[in-house]
Amino acid sequence: MMKQKLDLATWPRKQHFEFFNQFEEPYFGVTVNVDVTLAYEHAKAAGVSLFIYYLYQSLGAANITEPFRYRIEGDEVMVYDAVHASATINRPNGTFGFSYINYNESFARFLEGAEQEIGHVQSTNDLMPSTSGQNVIHYSTLPWINFTSISHARMFSYKESVPKISFGRITDVEGQKIMSMSVHVHHALMDGLHVGQYIQCFQDLLNMGL
Repeated sequence: MMKQKLDLATWPRKQHFEFFNQFEEPYFGVTVNVDVTLAYEHAKAAGVSLFIYYLYQSLGAANITEPFRYRIEGDEVMVYDAVHASATINRPNGTFGFSYINYNESFARFLEGAEQEIGHVQSTNDLMPSTSGQNVIHYSTLPWINFTSISHARMFSYKESVPKISFGRITDVEGQKIMSMSVHVHHALMDGLHVGQYIQCFQDLLNMGL
């Protein structure tokens, strides 16, 4: 878990950071549709679940889009070398557990770790069978709902800055497979520009394949 301190004095967003970091609710979010038509074909060709495929590409986009690796720690902004996934894993009994899945540029290594962690979470009834730190993205999947907006449970007494990404139901629209996705981020760390860059990068990676 390597990280370095961001130089706030030379950061162009220093005033934005100081302004939004005072807010009781500093998160903002957007909901968009992403095209997973090619992603579906890539996952099918590789013989892997679409969930693992788009989780891998989402983490790839988060690691490429630098502000998604920023975290507020005390009065400082830390830049992590890499971020990983803290994802909800659904269980056959209708509950879920929180997982910790390491990102690896090698899809084969990512797949091995993801499958092992999913199996671990599904073998227990614990809400938090795994532990994670600040260097994660909080993921949730709602495959039953084609949502057009979403909100998150928040404990306002606990200061956090981890991005939250949710994936919804995949629907067929005029020959394309479309998936709803929401992205919630801390406004002291990034703006709509950066969220837009992330979403475009994610879409490009989905289309690119492995």
